[in-house]
Amino acid sequence: MNITITGGAGFIGSNLCEYFVAKGHNITCLDNLSTGFRRNIEPLLEKSNFHFIEGDIRDLDTCRKVLEGCDVVLHEAALGSVPRSINDPLNTNANNIDGFLNMLVAARDAKVKRFVYAASSSTYGDSKELPKIEHNIGRPLSPYAITKYVNELYANVFSNLYGIETVGLRYFNVFGRRQDPNGAYAAVIPLWVKALINHQSPFINGDGTYSRDFTYIDNVIQANELAATTPAEVLRERMSLYNTTLPPKAPIDMVFNVAYGGNTTLNALFACLRDNLAHFDPAIADIQPTYRENRPGDIPHSQASIIKAQRVLGYQPKYDALTGFGQACEWYWNNLR
Repeated sequence: MNITITGGAGFIGSNLCEYFVAKGHNITCLDNLSTGFRRNIEPLLEKSNFHFIEGDIRDLDTCRKVLEGCDVVLHEAALGSVPRSINDPLNTNANNIDGFLNMLVAARDAKVKRFVYAASSSTYGDSKELPKIEHNIGRPLSPYAITKYVNELYANVFSNLYGIETVGLRYFNVFGRRQDPNGAYAAVIPLWVKALINHQSPFINGDGTYSRDFTYIDNVIQANELAATTPAEVLRERMSLYNTTLPPKAPIDMVFNVAYGGNTTLNALFACLRDNLAHFDPAIADIQPTYRENRPGDIPHSQASIIKAQRVLGYQPKYDALTGFGQACEWYWNNLR
């Protein structure tokens, strides 16, 4: 297939590029390198089936260019981070909504068959239900969450009006190789791993009892491949296994949780990362965390139901959180020092 991957030099995007290039697909990678890095795709630049374009999804002409001859879009480009969105809602909106709409319009005009996009567990907002089920969301708690929910609304409209097959993947706290540990908005796992390797005390927001469904990157790759390649008729047929019957030609507009379906507190996460890294450096075993106030916009607990993804996509995550933590710690130990 001809696959366009936006945000392809970022954490998730570069892993997707690497995987699909190895599978023999023709990959066009778009990234403005604002939060992604050329080093993430450096080994791919000499591959004949990989083409990198430095550009911005906020520019419609660029979106049209990268979708020429495209079969499937994997749209990963976005400005992540709840705190970033609280500090700069305008920039978050411009990237995550304006840029998303540009990509949808360009995909419609290029007659792209399927548009797979990175949705977010932040869409569940203030919903207290556990585990989180796709059809039952709450009110968004941050500008970032609003942008991700609007993405789903736009995908639904474009599917119904223009016949684009849209599949949203609500990621739950994805982690793994190449997730950036630097910067003001670094995610918790690379941030803590970097601190521990440097013999520093990581900060835990709150008392450490908040919990997340940490999801290893290889599970996310599997979900994207299934979302990109499962035929429409199969998706419609399998929806009956999820208590929803679709007509034979119903538009494809589906949203799935992508997670392992587990639950890890921040205290347990810290202990696991410290124990894994102590295998490489015993001095790390004595490091204790520093507790501070909770961040605004953070939800207390997040855990996914993955039943819909299992039944409709055939998603079967291979990496639980503990296995993933071990893999990530080894990668960071070999690449951060």
